[in-house]
Amino acid sequence: MARLIALLLFVAAGTATLSACNTVSGAGQDISKGGQAITNSADKAKE
Repeated sequence: MARLIALLLFVAAGTATLSACNTVSGAGQDISKGGQAITNSADKAKE
């Protein structure tokens, strides 16, 4: 029984870790795109 609980906790921790990585990656991409949009707007304003 203890092994089953340990296995379930291990699987849950692995799943949480993988989903967190995807979330952080997605947030980084969104921030990067926002920065690019600001840069493009600033470049257009200079012209």
